[in-house]
Parts: sequence; structure tokens; C-alpha cells
Amino acid sequence: MQLQEKRDYSPIEYLELEVISEYRHEYIDGQIIPMTGGTPNHNQIAGNFYAALNFALKRQPYRVFIADQRLWIPKKRIHTYPDVMVVAGSLEFSEGRKDTITNPLVICEVLSKSTRSYDLDEKFAAYRTIPSFQEYVLIDQYKNHVEQYSKTDENKWIFSEYEQESSILTLSTIQFQIPLSDIYDKVDFEAKE
Repeated sequence: MQLQEKRDYSPIEYLELEVISEYRHEYIDGQIIPMTGGTPNHNQIAGNFYAALNFALKRQPYRVFIADQRLWIPKKRIHTYPDVMVVAGSLEFSEGRKDTITNPLVICEVLSKSTRSYDLDEKFAAYRTIPSFQEYVLIDQYKNHVEQYSKTDENKWIFSEYEQESSILTLSTIQFQIPLSDIYDKVDFEAKE
């Protein structure tokens, strides 16, 4: 996708461009933003978390997605690609689409230096406008550190933090536990970006 001039795009224009693009882009209220490539650590962490979730939830009424599944957040006019998402029950799609879902239960983002603030602030605020969204997991790719936000009531969230390799992340919305050692399996914290 080659964008020549800076202008506002409609969600429909974005989707028309995105489906033919070689690379993924986010759409934020009229702006199309190229997504940066992930590091090996980022991909390893997302893959580890996805694989463990997908295996744990097999033959249960959940669907687990990784990286390339587009999410539409209508109240904020955002199309994005979370690192890992879990949907409970049937998939709900953006109007007229079969490739863009709207009903995640759990979202996980692997943090990078360039996206940490956005993922924790504006993106989390946007995710909270999704009625089905109940749990947010943020995984640091540079050290053992996981943050978890679990919805307990309307506009109330509990924060939990995990830093020890032996710590076990327990999701509150589905029956799933994973040690940080499994999340970070084969991750090289000394690797240069």
C-alpha cells in the first residue's frame, strides 16, 4: 500500500487498500499507520503465549487468534491487529466483513519500546470500549515482566504484575495458567534489536 498524500481515509477506503497490501497497517480515526515488523523476541513471546492458549482451549467454546486477525473498535474508529486475542463463543464481524472481528474477550500485546505507551494508554482505553472485552495482558519483551488487567465490574479493573520466572500468570476470564518461564521460552534478553 503506498499512501502519497496525508489525508483522512474512511474505514471502507482503508479496508480496500489493506486487503491488497503486502504489509499490515492500523487505521486510527481516518489515519493509516504502517505497522513495524516484530523482533524475534516479540514473535517468540507471542507464539509461545498463543500456542499455550490454543492448546489449553482446544474443544472448548473459545477461538484464539495471533497477529494477523484484524479487530474493529467502532467507538474509537480503529482497525488494529492485536498480538493474541481470545473470543468466547461465536465470532462477531464488522458489518459486511468476514475478516474483521469485533468481540474479543482477552487481548494480549507484546510490548516494544516504540509501542509501550500507546499499548498501555490509548490502545487500552480503546479496547475498553468493546463490550465483550474483559482482560488485557501486556508482556515485556526485554525482561521478565507481565502486566494483567482484569475487569471486575463496569469501569473497574484489577491490576496484577508478574516478574519472577517462576511466577504463574492466571487468567481470570478463562481457565488458563502459564508460568512466565513458558511465556519466555527461547527468548534471548541479550539480543540486539
